[in-house]
Amino acid sequence: GSGAGSVRRTSQKIREIRSALSLCMCQCIFQASLETRKNLIGASEALVVDANEQERLRSLRSYKILDTDPEQAFDDLTLIASQICGAPMALITLVDEDRQWFKSRIGTDIRESPRSISFCAHAIQQKGIFTVPDALNDPRFRDNPVVKGNPHIRFYAGAPIESSNGQALGTLCVIDYVPRTLTEDQNHALQALERQ
Repeated sequence: GSGAGSVRRTSQKIREIRSALSLCMCQCIFQASLETRKNLIGASEALVVDANEQERLRSLRSYKILDTDPEQAFDDLTLIASQICGAPMALITLVDEDRQWFKSRIGTDIRESPRSISFCAHAIQQKGIFTVPDALNDPRFRDNPVVKGNPHIRFYAGAPIESSNGQALGTLCVIDYVPRTLTEDQNHALQALERQ
């Protein structure tokens, strides 16, 4: 009946987002090149939202994953990311209209935070890895309350999680409290993971 069809469609969408997370983990999370971004915008400037934001939000909400319970498949990915990158915090974030919500989290008990102070809101607006080697030296983030205050974020690296139609829904990211990049060994380990 229609109820069974709805369940099948929802299950398919959950499989799609899990597949996107796995692909993100295996193919692009934390590539060897971690360069400081150039042409930084001023910290006082508001983040410019892409013109397709409404389409992106519709795509995100179609998965019906916001505010759902934790799932082992997602928690496994954040655990792997944290261990490979030696990072105390790893998250799977979904960027909603006014917040970022954490589907999976390691190193924090917070379930969501305002989009206005989100590193991930920047990450979803570009392809590839978005890295911030030292937030205190980045005009976009040095006055951010999560940089100036708890949890005192210094390093961030996040890979966009894309839907089947190419919309960036959120990120798989790692965070540290000291400035850093990734080591050669960590990059080799990620390449080994990709071959699995």
